[in-house]
Amino acid sequence: MRPGRQLAVLGFIFVVLYLLVFFSGGASGSFKDRLEPKLGLDLIGGTRMTLEATNNVDGKPPTAENLEEARQIIENRVNGLGVAEAEVVTEGNRNIVISLPGENRNLDEVGSAAELRFRKVLKAADGSGTAAAPPAATAAPPGSVTPSGAPSATPSGSAAPKVSPSASGGQGGMAPAPSASATPATPTPSASASAPAPSASASAEPVPASVEEQRKAVEQKVGAAAWQAASGLQAPADLSADPSLGDKLKPFSALSPQEVAVLPAQMQFNVPTIGCAQLDKRPPASISDPKQQVVSCEGGASKYLLDQAKVLGTDVDDADAVLDQTNAWVVSLDFTGDGQSKWTALTREAFNNEGQACDASALGQDGKCRVAVVLDNEIVSSPEIQGVLTGNSQITGNFNQKDASALAGQLRYGALPVTFKAQESQNVTATLGASHLRAGLLAAGIGMLLVIIYAFFYYRLLGSVIFLSLILSALLVFGALVVLGRQIGFTLTLAGIAGMIVSLGVAADSFVIYFERLKDEIREGRSPRSAVPRAWVRARRTIISANAITLLSAVVLYVVSVGTVKGFAFALGLATVLDLVVVFLFRHPIMTMFARTRAFLSPRVSGLGRALPARNQQTQPRNPRAKEA
Repeated sequence: MRPGRQLAVLGFIFVVLYLLVFFSGGASGSFKDRLEPKLGLDLIGGTRMTLEATNNVDGKPPTAENLEEARQIIENRVNGLGVAEAEVVTEGNRNIVISLPGENRNLDEVGSAAELRFRKVLKAADGSGTAAAPPAATAAPPGSVTPSGAPSATPSGSAAPKVSPSASGGQGGMAPAPSASATPATPTPSASASAPAPSASASAEPVPASVEEQRKAVEQKVGAAAWQAASGLQAPADLSADPSLGDKLKPFSALSPQEVAVLPAQMQFNVPTIGCAQLDKRPPASISDPKQQVVSCEGGASKYLLDQAKVLGTDVDDADAVLDQTNAWVVSLDFTGDGQSKWTALTREAFNNEGQACDASALGQDGKCRVAVVLDNEIVSSPEIQGVLTGNSQITGNFNQKDASALAGQLRYGALPVTFKAQESQNVTATLGASHLRAGLLAAGIGMLLVIIYAFFYYRLLGSVIFLSLILSALLVFGALVVLGRQIGFTLTLAGIAGMIVSLGVAADSFVIYFERLKDEIREGRSPRSAVPRAWVRARRTIISANAITLLSAVVLYVVSVGTVKGFAFALGLATVLDLVVVFLFRHPIMTMFARTRAFLSPRVSGLGRALPARNQQTQPRNPRAKEA
C-alpha cells in the first residue's frame, strides 16, 4: 500500500473542516471566538423549561402538525422577548423544551395558549363561593372603552364618551389607540346586530361523549338531590332566602377545578357554592369555544356569565406594547379589516344594550354593557362600553413594560393550537455552568491521560500511534462541533462531553484488537512488515463491527430519548464515526510506515513484547550442526 495517500486524504479533511470553522457562515470575531463551540445552558448557565401538551376538555390528543405549529409560535414568542440564540425543540409527541443559554428568564407566559376572546358580560354574581345574592347594578366596572380623542367627561349619543375610572381596583380596560384625526362614531341601533336575551338554553349545544361521561361522574359525586337542585336554577340562588338550598348545593364546593370545567355554563354561574377559586384553576382551554356562553372570574371575587365570543384573537392583526398619553404601558391592538367590522358591531351592540341582553347586574355605572377581554381562562379587563369604536383600540391595565410586552407578543403571534402545562423549569447560574464545564473538561482530560499512560506502558512505541490517533480524533470532533453548532444549532452539553469520554473507550478497544492481532501474526512466524497488513485485514472486520454496534446504539438512543440524553447519544455517535475515519486514514497507514523502521523490530521499543522473541525462537534452527552449516 501507499500510506502517503491515506494521510493526504486525512490532511485534506482537516484543511476543509477548519476552513469551515474559521470562515463559514456565522463565523465572526477573533480567531479565539471562532473556535468556541455552541455550549448548552448546563455549561454556561441559562434557563430550561419543559412544556407538556395536555388534552383539551374533549379528550383529543395533540397532532404532530399542531405540536410543530405550537413550537413555532412559542419560538416566535421567545424571540419576541429579545432573547438571542433561544432553542425551542419538540421531544417525543407531547413535549416542547425551551432552552435559553447564557441568561435566566421567567418563561411561564410563553407557554400559555393566549386565546383572546371579546365577550359581552351578560350577568354578574358574587364568586366567593358563598353568595347570597347577585351584586348590585351600580357596581363600578373595572375600566371602560372609549373612541379616540375623548375630551368630554359626559357620555352622549354623538359626543365623545368618558373614560370611567376603576373604583374596584380592577386591572384596567379598553381604550382606542390615540389618533389626531379619529372621531367617535354616532351610536345608532342596528337591527341586524341585536342579540336576544340570554336564557338557560342559550348555550345548550351538543357536547362530546367524553364530556358527557365526566358530567355523569360529577352528578354521581354530588348526588341526585344536589344535581337536580342545581339544574333547576334559572338565576344565581339566594341562599339567605332559602338556607336549605345551601345544604343541597354544598357538595359542589368540594368539586375539583377539572370537574367544575365540565359543568354547563349556566350551572357554573347559578350555583353559588361554585366559586372563583375553582373557576380560576380550570384546565387550559376550558372556555375556548367561541360559540358557547362561558363563565369566568375577575379579581377572584366577581363571577360573570359571558356571551358568545364575537371578536377573536385571529381578528387582531398586530399588537404592540406602547406608552399612552398618561405615560402608562398599554397594549395597542390593530384589527384586520373583517375584525374591525366585528369589533365595531360588538361595541355598538354593547353600547345600545341591544335586545336588553345585558342583565342589570352586569351594567356599568352609566348603564352600558361591558365587554370582557378574556385571555385563556382569565378576564384581563371588563370595561364599560362608552361609545361605538370604529378604529384601533388599546388594552389598558396595571401593566409594566415586561407584562405589556409579553401580552403583546402572545397576541401578535397568535394562540397556541395545543394547551400546555409546565413540567420542569430549571435555572442554571453562569457560575454553576462554568463549574460544570471545568468538571467535564477535567474528566475528559483525565480519561484521555489514563488511556495514553496505559498505552505507553503496555505498547511503548505503538503507544505513540494511540496518542496521535486520539489527538487527531479530538481535533476532528472539536471542529465538527463548532461547525455543527453554527449550521444545525447543535449545543454541547455536559452529557455530550460524557458521550465523548465514553468514545475514548471505544477507540481504545479498536487499538487493542489491532495490536493483539498483530502479535498473533508475528507469533505465527511472519515478519513484522508482512504481519501489519495481514493483521489489518483480520482486525478490520472486528473493528468495524464493534464501532457499528456502538453507532447503532447511539442512533437508537438518540431517536427514543429526550433532553440531554440526546446530546449524549449525538456526541457518542459523532465521535465513533470520526474514530473510524482516523482508523482508516491514519492508524493503518502510520503502522505500515512504522513497520519499515528498525525500532519496530525491537521488543523493548516496539511494544510487541514477547511476540518477537517467540518468533525468533521459532525461526532459530534446533540442530546446532545445521546452525554451523
